[in-house]
Amino acid sequence: MLLGEHEHTIDDKNRLTLPARIRHHFADGIVVTRGMDGCLFAYTREDWSHLVDTRLATLDPLSQEGRRMQRFFFSGAAEAELDKQGRVMLPAALIDHAKLGRDVVVAGVHDHLEIWDRAAWRKELAEVEGSAEHVAERLAAKRD
Repeated sequence: MLLGEHEHTIDDKNRLTLPARIRHHFADGIVVTRGMDGCLFAYTREDWSHLVDTRLATLDPLSQEGRRMQRFFFSGAAEAELDKQGRVMLPAALIDHAKLGRDVVVAGVHDHLEIWDRAAWRKELAEVEGSAEHVAERLAAKRD
């Protein structure tokens, strides 16, 4: 399970060093793609395959929404290997998508990482913390 919030930087060659304590999860490679809410998603190859098999491959290619979601995730995806220092090169198009500056936050979110511009992360976190109790109540009410 991927957990925690880690502040890092992107170097001049668009490389991001993953936090040391989670690198072992990505020993077999990493898939980085467009994320939701203005960030990037990063998956292990195994978890990417699971997402594809259980969610993305099941989208109806004859529906406009299904095609759009598949385009969103697949066309933006990049497979990579971590180098010996635990760095992954982020394609310029993905950096542009998430509006990443030099300072970023890598957040563990169960089965994937989210890569955020640090200022955007702080804003998102403030919004989440301000509404978490209300969201929890609404989600709990849906289960009843």
